[in-house]
Amino acid sequence: MYKKVTKQDVLALQKLIDEKRVFVYDESISEYSKDELGTLIGKPEVIVKVVATEEVSKVAKYAYDNNIPLTVRGSGTGLVGACVPLYGGIVLDTTLMNKIIGIDEENQILEVEAGALLMEIAEYTKERGYFYAPDPGEKSATIGGNIITNAGGMRAVKHGVTRDWVRALEVVLMDGTVLEFGKKVVKDTSGYSLKNLIIGSEGTLAIVTKAYLKVTAAPEKTLSLLVPYDSLEKAIEKVPAILNSGTNPTAVEFFTREALEYSETFLGKKFPDQNSPAYILLMFDGSETEVDANAKKISEILINELEAVDVLIVDTDERNDDVWSARSSFLEAIKASTTLMDECDVVVPRSEVGNYIKYTYELEKKYGLRLPSFGHAGDGNLHIYICKDDLSDKEWKEKLELVFEDLYNKAKEVGGLVSGEHGIGYAKMQYLKESVGEVQIDLMRRIKAAFDPKNLLNPGKVV
Repeated sequence: MYKKVTKQDVLALQKLIDEKRVFVYDESISEYSKDELGTLIGKPEVIVKVVATEEVSKVAKYAYDNNIPLTVRGSGTGLVGACVPLYGGIVLDTTLMNKIIGIDEENQILEVEAGALLMEIAEYTKERGYFYAPDPGEKSATIGGNIITNAGGMRAVKHGVTRDWVRALEVVLMDGTVLEFGKKVVKDTSGYSLKNLIIGSEGTLAIVTKAYLKVTAAPEKTLSLLVPYDSLEKAIEKVPAILNSGTNPTAVEFFTREALEYSETFLGKKFPDQNSPAYILLMFDGSETEVDANAKKISEILINELEAVDVLIVDTDERNDDVWSARSSFLEAIKASTTLMDECDVVVPRSEVGNYIKYTYELEKKYGLRLPSFGHAGDGNLHIYICKDDLSDKEWKEKLELVFEDLYNKAKEVGGLVSGEHGIGYAKMQYLKESVGEVQIDLMRRIKAAFDPKNLLNPGKVV
């Protein structure tokens, strides 16, 4: 179906851009064959590290003219195989396109290249008194990766997800055409929203090369509250009341003592509270007066009405770092606790979070597997990890398939979807089809064909 990359193709690519940034794949650079999770392997034939939109355009056009599949890769921090080149071909590495170009202060727009890292964007805006709200857990991800997965993160409850902060995109189509979708404007009803088709498309429609992001003035104050509960069920049951309290929390996270123990082992330091089996972690931001008033109000409600064991104010930089670094490390900590793992990133109605987590306990008993979980209670996005531990490869494969089927069927049953922020990639294609139905899948395939008629751009993913 596709042309194999030859020595002549490599030489041609080396003439298009600096030959030092064109590599023939071998096992010494095996990271290009997998993502962060590492369960799906697909070996590229050649890697091209681009530094400018013009180079992306040249490489894409060459691939298009020669029928060579092309897969775009940022930091490779995904978990569903979206950056894995299933059909060989070219991997286009965008990590050198990492400039933060600057802030248009009059329009509150941050201009960045696709390879800029989330943590660098956060630092850049903070130093200048601005705020880019999306805060996914993996801070070393590129902004291009965040955009093409529509990453969410912990501040989504108040501030929304990546989609809500993208004003415009510069993209390259598979035939090398460079386009801009959107403008530096707040409103846009000018035809179909092609920009929003790209956001969340997982590199299957176009190559994001530059983004124009909304920024706001940095909040005057940020404050977190750590709320212990004597059971996870009770903690999660109280989340709707927290969200209806009129206190407008920025983040509402949940986790168990078990997840904290993995984190403590991984980070080598103790969590500030050692005494409870479950926790809700709240964040508030805004003016000092607003934050203090909301924190005081919700603290009283939690103690007097919502059966919290205590409310601990995270009011020093050291304690804040301890709490949020523990929360941010859960994925890596759980990964380090087992021989192999896979993940389920469902999103369910907030009213169903508690019931869904209880269901995972039933599955642990049913299959004899460890299923640690944590997540964003405020928006219903749950992260459930399936751990191999000492299972044989045969047992693992059989049980993993059954567990996934049960987890995704349950999500559909309660009105949820198969992904909240990690995407579909290769790993969830069948579950997406079962979740949304053949008519929607066919519409998606036709959109894919309109952007990429030769099916060269990240083939074998999403639909």
